[in-house]
Amino acid sequence: MAGQNDNNTVNQYLPFEETVAQLDRQVVELKEQAQTKGLDFSAEIRQLQKAQTKELKRVYSSLNPWQTVQVARHPQRPLFTDYLDHMVKDVRELHGDRLFGDDRAIVTALGQIGHEKVMIVGQNKGRETKEKIECNFGCPNPEGYRKALLKMKFAEKYGLPIVTFIDTPGAYPGIGAEERGQAQAIALNLMEMSRLKVPIICIVIGEGGSGGALGIGVGDQIAILEYAYYSVISPEGCAAILWRDGSKANEAADALKLTSTDLKKLNLVDEVIKEPLGGAHRNVHDTIYNVEQYILKALRDCKRQKIDNLLDARYEKLRKLGNAFQTVAQSKSQEKELPDNLSVKKQLEQATKAQKQRMKA
Repeated sequence: MAGQNDNNTVNQYLPFEETVAQLDRQVVELKEQAQTKGLDFSAEIRQLQKAQTKELKRVYSSLNPWQTVQVARHPQRPLFTDYLDHMVKDVRELHGDRLFGDDRAIVTALGQIGHEKVMIVGQNKGRETKEKIECNFGCPNPEGYRKALLKMKFAEKYGLPIVTFIDTPGAYPGIGAEERGQAQAIALNLMEMSRLKVPIICIVIGEGGSGGALGIGVGDQIAILEYAYYSVISPEGCAAILWRDGSKANEAADALKLTSTDLKKLNLVDEVIKEPLGGAHRNVHDTIYNVEQYILKALRDCKRQKIDNLLDARYEKLRKLGNAFQTVAQSKSQEKELPDNLSVKKQLEQATKAQKQRMKA
């Protein structure tokens, strides 16, 4: 596996996981002693594992939005390449946008999920330092979005469903990217994806950063992993703009309503995919399995519908993004009386009269 994660082994802990880390260390120590000294600590290990499970449930049942962002960014969280390696069969990667270059931050490939032949489009952050630099830390350039669109049109030509994996802090904001038309590339993808005549499934597996995520995020079914996030801006960026203080990211995360729970309530996503206890990084195998099952179910549902109906629903879904409705109930004491339906001349006369009275007073 690209991430090299054992099924239930975690080597790095988040700040709020200290109690879990202590229990993990105790379990490891007992297992090592059992091997070196030939002693039986199985009962003690079981007790610690029960306590560990209980503590994980306690911690992860009350995560605040900022803690959810930290989980989404966990260095051992499964990346797109992990899903590609362990979910997709017969992978044939496709390169280049035929205009400028081959952006490694977006990977496109033909493959098979279950019995479904699909076009895969995914944002790749990279795991090791060298790979992260090659992938620009998961921040795509315009050529990445153009590559994605080129391959998606190829999928449309051959009637292949499209599955996209979203995991980016945002589109790359560098001068070169702007010169090559970053905004135009994303906007074109939004327009073209809304009318591709094949089913499109989009899944946020980690970070869903603003337009960088939207560039491959228009689909018939949009899902998000339980501890992933999807937002118009990063919490740090929001805090820097609103308070000129990046340390207020915690408050910004709460205001942005970026968690899977909030997004589902706002009807911005169709499905929340459950993660194993303690997050995807604690059990990569089960996470990938859950995502695979969701994809197969979503594809079955999409294939039952006529393509024209899918396109209409997809367009409406895109148009509704960001809509918010608020009902304000005013008490009678707060209601203002409506003015009489007077002519402009009468209104001016009354205003002049009121002004003269104020001057006399």
